[in-house]
Amino acid sequence: MRMIFQLLLLTGLFGGVVQADDRVVYPAKDGPGKGKHLVFLAGDEEYRSEEGLPMLAKILSQRHGFKCTVVFAVDDKGFIDPNKSASISAPDALDTADGIIMGLRFRRYPDSAMKHFEDAYLRGIPIIGLRTSTHAFAGLKGTYASYNNFGRNVLGENWVNHWGDNHRYATKGIIEESAKGEKILNGVEHVFGDSGTYETHPQPDSKILLRGQVVNGLKPSDPPATHKRKATTGEQPVNEPMMAIAWTRIPQNPAGKENKVFCTTMGAATDLENEDLRRLVVNAVYWGHNLEIPAKADVNYVDPYKPKTYAFNGFRRGIKPEDHALGKELKEGQGTDPKQK
Repeated sequence: MRMIFQLLLLTGLFGGVVQADDRVVYPAKDGPGKGKHLVFLAGDEEYRSEEGLPMLAKILSQRHGFKCTVVFAVDDKGFIDPNKSASISAPDALDTADGIIMGLRFRRYPDSAMKHFEDAYLRGIPIIGLRTSTHAFAGLKGTYASYNNFGRNVLGENWVNHWGDNHRYATKGIIEESAKGEKILNGVEHVFGDSGTYETHPQPDSKILLRGQVVNGLKPSDPPATHKRKATTGEQPVNEPMMAIAWTRIPQNPAGKENKVFCTTMGAATDLENEDLRRLVVNAVYWGHNLEIPAKADVNYVDPYKPKTYAFNGFRRGIKPEDHALGKELKEGQGTDPKQK
């Protein structure tokens, strides 16, 4: 009997699936994504990708059939610490990735980790970039120096500037007229997030899906902002025109293969409390994998989701990857929410 019990633990048939210490893996339930492996890269200092990405991975695994693995920036004791810009807890997860979802900011991965990332990218797999992933890498030298410009070259835009100030002006998604009727927007109507809009000028081959209306406040009911702002192209009313906040493109990589790319400059963990933004990301996964996009994808939470407010140094202390396992509600930890500097 004891041997049977041990075998059940090892095979994940009793008490859930055994997790490695350096990642969290969500096994796939039945669904359209069955047989495909999504790897989520969490690593930004401000917008709590270490909370938002596990939530999305749970939805995609349990409601849509994708196997999902989330890796994190961790300290030398294995605790999640997004300030560790050179850390990626399990880069080898990328070796079997059929798709990548990124929530990165100014990462300085060692060459050994970048090799796993580059190999996955050059296979031509679909890539989704959230929020600060437009400036995913910085300070890379030598072989991988070109990835400092990954945002512009692949996702379609780099970091340019804040357009709506964080904690003061929220962002309302407005569907681009030419994108109305696109299946990737199925069930997407009311996108809203409390993070500020970014200035963006996506690559010419980008198909813009949403523009960001800068809202004069932090509630969906607040009116559009009317002040002027100086962009790289000159001064203008902040919403005339509105900046692009979500787009797709299909660039060819240096290996000659195409990557289906979706990028949104929204994606703070608090933004992802918005049902239609979650649905847009899920739809983008279907689009990237050439799957039929549901009329209204199920994006209900799998476990309770109460993300911390975005802020530098505002992450929860004392959290390990295993704390994001299925069936767990993230504990409070010792994090604080200092005002953004």
